[in-house]
Amino acid sequence: MKSKYVILASALLISVATFAQKDQIKSAEKALKSGDAQGALAILKDAENLVVNAKDTEQAQYYFVKGNAYLDLANKKIEEGKNLSQAADSYKKLIDVEKASGKQKYSTQAATSITQIKGSLINSAIADTQASKHADGAKKLYEAYSLDKKDTINLYYAASTAVNSQDYDLALPMYEELKNLNYSGKGTSYTATNIASGEEQGFNTANERDLAVKLKTHDKPKTEAIPSKRGEIFKNYALILVQKGRVEDAKKAIADAKKANPEDSSLILTEANLYLETKDFDTYKKLVEEALQKDPNNADLIFNLGVISANAKNPADAEKYYLKAIEINPNYTNAYLNLAALKLEAEKPIIDEMNKLGTSAKDMKRYDVLKTQRENVFKGVIPYLKKANELDPKNEDVSKTLLGVYSALEMTAEAKALKATM
Repeated sequence: MKSKYVILASALLISVATFAQKDQIKSAEKALKSGDAQGALAILKDAENLVVNAKDTEQAQYYFVKGNAYLDLANKKIEEGKNLSQAADSYKKLIDVEKASGKQKYSTQAATSITQIKGSLINSAIADTQASKHADGAKKLYEAYSLDKKDTINLYYAASTAVNSQDYDLALPMYEELKNLNYSGKGTSYTATNIASGEEQGFNTANERDLAVKLKTHDKPKTEAIPSKRGEIFKNYALILVQKGRVEDAKKAIADAKKANPEDSSLILTEANLYLETKDFDTYKKLVEEALQKDPNNADLIFNLGVISANAKNPADAEKYYLKAIEINPNYTNAYLNLAALKLEAEKPIIDEMNKLGTSAKDMKRYDVLKTQRENVFKGVIPYLKKANELDPKNEDVSKTLLGVYSALEMTAEAKALKATM
């Protein structure tokens, strides 16, 4: 008789706990509706230990209210990144609980909120990077990827942003994940210009873009191939490994990537760059020749060979590759820019010598010679800068550099005309 009483008492305790938990969730909902998200979370904290043994419906309700409270705080810009992450975690637990129980009451709303959180994380990450808080931005982009792993481009941007922050410990596992996914990012972009705003906008498909053009809301449709990002990914991954003293691991990673993606010529350049970094110039030259044999008319490949040659302090080869890229693609903006930058490097030794000269007749004569040389350098870059400005009129660096050249050569009319377009 005594043992039965004990069992009955235990049952009563569980029942009381269940009612208390229900009351706490209701109280938390009430606090949230009144705008007190912090109070709601404090109430739910008291019920945390009991929710594990609660019914599925009560667990789902608990996580739903909890997610809503965190999202409310994030929307009020209170520890936005942290609270967006906590909200997403609560919603994911809710969905798991309802999926296991087969009863879905809150899952649809939770999924909608997760989509909202993903967008908020991306927007917040963009704001972080604009404020030079790259590490924070990278973490938020990775959170956005974690919410929707089909959207792998967010993982790519997270890794790139982490590299920009020079936080290589943060970047390395992201690049390892991209490597394991064999991510390339290769595809096609469909854009058209919004007639009302004048801004170029992207579309998911050609049909969506063409419909907008047909409705006359957009014009100037463009279809462009998005090149593989594999070379860049493995380049950054390998360079991080090299920095950590794992040179052989870096070489193996790129060699494995080449075997898995024999058609991706960008990986040859990545491997060449690695051997350049490790000062193995013989292997570097061999890989450059391999890249050219594999795809002799690939403007991107040849342009990148120019970049690598410039980094190797070989301006003659760099110029040759840039000119070849322009020959293949006369609208290759970056080739014109890099050619101009390459030519402008000749100005520095001239300026250095000019600054060392005195005021003697001999020095003044030498000064005039150097001044003419400097002017010839400027005259030589004008065609490249003008073409780059024509192709990319919104690029402030190009227009400012061209304006500086005009000013140095006292080309007043040209400077005035360029200023009017800036």
